[in-house]
Amino acid sequence: MSAIRTEVVETSSLGDRSYLAHDGQVALVVDPQRDIDRFLTLAGRLGVRVTHVAETHLHNDYVSGGLALARLTGAAYLVAAADDVAFDRVAVTDGDEIAVSETMRVRAVATPGHTFHHLSYIVSGPDGPVGVFTGGSLLFGTTGRTDLVGTEHARPLAYRQHTSARHLADLLPDGAHVWPTHGFGSFCSAGQSDVAASTIGQEKRSNPALRLEADDFVAETLEGLDAYPAYYAHMGVRNTTGADPVDLTPARAADAAELRERIAAGEWVVDLRSRKAFARRHLAGTLSFGLDGPMSTWLGWMIEWGTPLTLLGDSREQVAAAQRELARIGIDRPAATASGTPREWAGGDATRLGGLAVASFTDLAAARAGRVPGHLSAPDVVLDVRLRNEWRAGHIDGATHVPLPELPHRLGEVPPGTVWVHCGSGYRAAAASSLLQRAGRRVVHIDDAFEDAADAGLPITDH
Repeated sequence: MSAIRTEVVETSSLGDRSYLAHDGQVALVVDPQRDIDRFLTLAGRLGVRVTHVAETHLHNDYVSGGLALARLTGAAYLVAAADDVAFDRVAVTDGDEIAVSETMRVRAVATPGHTFHHLSYIVSGPDGPVGVFTGGSLLFGTTGRTDLVGTEHARPLAYRQHTSARHLADLLPDGAHVWPTHGFGSFCSAGQSDVAASTIGQEKRSNPALRLEADDFVAETLEGLDAYPAYYAHMGVRNTTGADPVDLTPARAADAAELRERIAAGEWVVDLRSRKAFARRHLAGTLSFGLDGPMSTWLGWMIEWGTPLTLLGDSREQVAAAQRELARIGIDRPAATASGTPREWAGGDATRLGGLAVASFTDLAAARAGRVPGHLSAPDVVLDVRLRNEWRAGHIDGATHVPLPELPHRLGEVPPGTVWVHCGSGYRAAAASSLLQRAGRRVVHIDDAFEDAADAGLPITDH
């Protein structure tokens, strides 16, 4: 059994993983998220001291906690020497070896592709290599996307990504663990995987970068690229300059009168409860981004950066959890918060409360056949808010397509009449439905899995 043990710190809302590797006494933290209390708590529970913090690359999908963690613990902060940053760090280049302890060593390996200066870190114990922290390079069954530093670089970086993946496979034994940062829902990944763990040997059998020749890999990678969150544009700059420690203390509470004013001003007042709770009853003019889904990804993608944001939750804990998630992408402090019930947010005024009609694809098929369920309005428009690659793979014949991130600026393009809105599972459709409802449209939210649309008898086309 290896003397090196690795703990996973998962951030499922952003589709990322961070790691703490230790020998029982000292620890290396790799690609930490901004809320570093999680790593400090883990280190305390394990009884280890964080002496090194490493970044595989300057991240585009979240604000790093690496600098803050290194400063707080006095750890050496390993960042690629080629990255131009505004803070002191241990500048690392290809081939550098760092002794974390007498029993744990780290070797930096240049693995460009996801970014120009990307590094992977091979961790070795007394008996040799244990595994490799691959960041956004070699992922489970895929690799990192190559267009985040500019679409003009996507093709050449895809070739470099192919070379980097094969270089790691040549350096390491088949049994070496692969520990990526992305690939669990992150838009930094060129694809997704439901694999929980992997090794170099497993990747040789399943990863396109290790199975395909370079030209075929590049073509497949570029074909699969789709839009990525707009807030990524702010993350790289933030991580280059170094983020301040995050403030997760409770934000100011708003009363019913203030909520009314913020809604009237057109600000984003976000309901964090589940979409089913939102549909049953909500404060009119609020937007549905339930904390039970990837709230920070979609909200961060759609909101105009710097817009005042108010968070509504059924408990203070729910609001605090959302505040933590948003801080990870650089939305540091909500303008206001409120916890309780829609009736309380409305100040007891029932006229300020609303609901949302909900349907299934079976209901839509029946409505299109002239058999409109009694509690619903007939559809004049079927709006698909999935992303472009999802639409191209198959969509309901006759539907209108506006990807959810574009909807706030394209509401006027949605044809008139009653709008039935769907996505892939129901989460994005809830957000879209609330946006349309706030704009005064009559809306029906299709809270159903798109894979059920064909089974309901709806015609699917890929044209």
